[in-house]
Amino acid sequence: MTGRQHLALLRGINVGGKNIIKMADLKASLEDVGFNDVATYIQSGNVLFAAPEADAAGLTSTIESALSQRFSYESRIVVVPHPQLRKAVDRAPRGFGKKPTEFRYDVIFLRPSLSASEAMKSISTNEGVDQAWPGDGVVYFSRLIEKATQSRLSRLVGMPVYQDMTIRNWNTTTKLLELMDARAESG
Repeated sequence: MTGRQHLALLRGINVGGKNIIKMADLKASLEDVGFNDVATYIQSGNVLFAAPEADAAGLTSTIESALSQRFSYESRIVVVPHPQLRKAVDRAPRGFGKKPTEFRYDVIFLRPSLSASEAMKSISTNEGVDQAWPGDGVVYFSRLIEKATQSRLSRLVGMPVYQDMTIRNWNTTTKLLELMDARAESG
């Protein structure tokens, strides 16, 4: 593996028939800007890559510019270095992700311009249905499956602050970490 491992989480692609991007094209576009060991995971815009540069802000700018130009949409992403993803999983609230038949679990990844404490001001919860906890660069969110229609998570999507975040479910988050760990071990 050449360079440090990162994860690019794209917002708003391949959802509802908008901003359709084939994963092979997405992979090629990141390779074209010079990233190594590029791999995608599922169709929702999760891209693992290696880069010599460690600056997440610089990587974000490079990727957003390349994707916006190549795919003719306003790209907004969150770049997560491997150690940051490890921290997000390791520091999840106690019991988070442990009752998947009772709760849906999500990790809200934040762009560096938005702190978890600021994000929490915009995240409302419905008592007895939702819970939210601030983390380091993330907010953890769970909702009771049997009352999911009463969850307030969907309200977040219509708020301006949503432009500075992207959401992945807990299973995807832990799978992405597993993939990054395997890549680190083989490199």
